[in-house]
Amino acid sequence: MNITGKFLLAFLCISIASYGLSGSVYASNHNLLPLSVATNSGSYSTGDMILIFGSIRDYDGTNPIVTIQIFGPLGGMKVIDQVTPSSDGTFEIDLVAQGTINLAGEYIVKIMWNKQPAETTFEFVGGAAPEPETEPEVIEIKPEVTETIVESVQEIEPEPEIEPEPVLVSQPAEEKKGGGCLIATAAFGSEMAPQVQFLREIRDNTVLQTESGSAFMTGFNQFYYSFSPAVADYERENPAFKETVKLALTPMLTSLAILNYVDIDSEAEMLGYGIGIILLNIGMYFVAPAIIIIKIKNRN
Repeated sequence: MNITGKFLLAFLCISIASYGLSGSVYASNHNLLPLSVATNSGSYSTGDMILIFGSIRDYDGTNPIVTIQIFGPLGGMKVIDQVTPSSDGTFEIDLVAQGTINLAGEYIVKIMWNKQPAETTFEFVGGAAPEPETEPEVIEIKPEVTETIVESVQEIEPEPEIEPEPVLVSQPAEEKKGGGCLIATAAFGSEMAPQVQFLREIRDNTVLQTESGSAFMTGFNQFYYSFSPAVADYERENPAFKETVKLALTPMLTSLAILNYVDIDSEAEMLGYGIGIILLNIGMYFVAPAIIIIKIKNRN
């Protein structure tokens, strides 16, 4: 083989090797998902802390909101929240396995960022499993020994019972029982705003403390979270709309303040006050404006 042939053969081998190397690099780079999500454990019991974390590949900060939704074993949405990633594209959120997460089974965590979806799952196994019962050991006692024990017990006078001193047990703080108030958070600018904290306290400390309130919140969440993420995004894009929503929320906040001045100790009281506040808001938002519009038309 002449020199030209050897040169062409060497060039061909180098080309094939470089093509294979570039292909493997391309494949390794493109195997990285643009959006990932995971949990710190595969299963949780009641009261456990659920940590949801993930990362965004090539994050540049142009879309600073990640929406997180958790769906229960029967398909209903149990939690929805939004989180802002760090500058390196990582994000995390934690919540306690209780409240709306109360049905044993598989839960699906779905996240959305810049129209890119990702999901993971975890198991909720409820409360801690009871320890297996052990059969008591049967001890045979002879009749004469039994008589001796009975006589000894009769001779001993019972000592007065001492009541145990009450022990204060600190309760862990409950966090993110039913997701975030997306529309109010976007309107008032922060989850730490007094108005948003007020709504969260009413929900967690009053409504969710009763079975009827928990059932109402489950149905309400299905309706509310079907449109609230889009409304919250539009609030951030349109300052005028944001101020309008803030003004519209004021009557509702005023009516809910009534719950701070009443004691709700039963399901009947929760239903009574809840229905009353719902009717009050219907009157403020729908009936009163309709009456005003009718009176204006009649004058004209």
